[in-house]
Amino acid sequence: MASAGLNDRVSELRTVKEEAVLGPSARASEAQHARGKLTVRERLDLLFDPGSFHEIEQLRRHRATGFGLEHRRPYTDGVIAGWGKVEGHRVFVYAHDFRIFGGSLGEAHAEKIHKVMDLALSAGAPLVALSDGAGARIQEGVTALAGYGGIFRRNVAASGVIPQISVMLGPCAGGATYSPALTDFVFMVRDISQMYITGPDVVQAVTGEQITHNELGGAVVHSSVSGASGFLYDDEEHCLAEVRHLLTMLPANNREMPPFHIPHDKPDRRNERLTELVPADPNRSYDMHEVIEEIIDDGDLFEVHANWATNIICGFARLDGHVVGIIANQPAKQAGVLDINASEKAAKFVQICDSFSVPLVTLVDVPGFLPGGEQEHNGIIRHGAKLLYAYCAATVPRVQMILRKAYGGAYIVMDSRSIGCDLSFAWPTNEIAVMGAEGAANVVFRREIAAAHDPEAARSQRVSQYRQELMHPYYAAERGLVDDVIDPATSRSVLIEALAVLRAKHAPLPARKHGNPPV
Repeated sequence: MASAGLNDRVSELRTVKEEAVLGPSARASEAQHARGKLTVRERLDLLFDPGSFHEIEQLRRHRATGFGLEHRRPYTDGVIAGWGKVEGHRVFVYAHDFRIFGGSLGEAHAEKIHKVMDLALSAGAPLVALSDGAGARIQEGVTALAGYGGIFRRNVAASGVIPQISVMLGPCAGGATYSPALTDFVFMVRDISQMYITGPDVVQAVTGEQITHNELGGAVVHSSVSGASGFLYDDEEHCLAEVRHLLTMLPANNREMPPFHIPHDKPDRRNERLTELVPADPNRSYDMHEVIEEIIDDGDLFEVHANWATNIICGFARLDGHVVGIIANQPAKQAGVLDINASEKAAKFVQICDSFSVPLVTLVDVPGFLPGGEQEHNGIIRHGAKLLYAYCAATVPRVQMILRKAYGGAYIVMDSRSIGCDLSFAWPTNEIAVMGAEGAANVVFRREIAAAHDPEAARSQRVSQYRQELMHPYYAAERGLVDDVIDPATSRSVLIEALAVLRAKHAPLPARKHGNPPV
């Protein structure tokens, strides 16, 4: 009899769990699809290796009363939490279920998220948040707000310890937006993802401005204007596939090294094409993407913020199977000049790489910082210092390669020897100087040129003199500012050998609670 009773209990359990997995109703799932969105279980199937997901607190239900909540107590309480495998590596997740209370956060919902965040930190494994929620559950009052506070505190505790990835797959409004802002990477999908502090209705009521959800905080806006999102995709399938790809390039935590993949690309492959891609004339443009793809393994660059601050390129790649972070000026956009957005973009990327033991490769072709009243008034000094601080604080292997121009303060900031890069190499087209020859001649020889019988001829002569004496390709090497001037065709092999030498680098930090970076 005892055995039969237990079988009945197991059958009941199976029924309850099936109910939890199915969700509220087929109609709710159809409504989710009608919005152009996948259901939460469909998303988890795309994120994880087949059959690897383990759910926790599946049968959790809220205990709130009032406003009819006591009559609506669905299993999971609108969020699924647990862990699974991505390419064989353990990853933790929490995912909002918009079909249940619009994915809104209440007490039980928040406690489930807190639980899985604590587990991820304890286990030393990445955390992915699949966000599709309507914010705080208004019926539960201030309890919901306290739940967000617990999430933010855990985001900060995990920062630099485990990778944190936010995938925005629906609305995210108000205080809820600060959790993705605290994580390392934010993914968004065109037309279905939105983030904003105050919605269109509030904006119109306060300012009179009429604006749609996507115009205010859609995926395109945040990936190209605000910089709040690092990635933009046209559909969820592609987005989640790229989340998986990113996870294969990151270590599980800050105590491990990034995953090594056996390379198929030869380490000594010459880069003869570089002499065709990069013009010797410093004033001619070219696409730095082509240079990077020629040097790295199989041309595979995983770019971060590809649509924002496009005058600088940041992304992950592999050199001889080892993950590296690439930071490169982009001459095809604003001549590769550094400005506020480029400085912030690169600073955040340098900090992420340094947190997770990803070596840094900096490719330099920079004419300086962008001049002008707008940049000065908006704080280029403060924002530019963020990139300087990030590089100076980084303890991972750091290799600089100067392709052409490296002028003024921008040369220093782009991981020069003077701020601690380990090895610096230059092509024979390099020009390291306080400023370009034309500008320098106009300053140094201003009076002489003005007094000359033929000012233009005098200026041309002095420009040529300045270039020959102070900007020739070996000037920096003669003074130890670069370690070698190399044949561009050997760029790949030089970088691979330099990083191999530095792989065991250890740079002890000074005894302090923390530094105070510019904010």
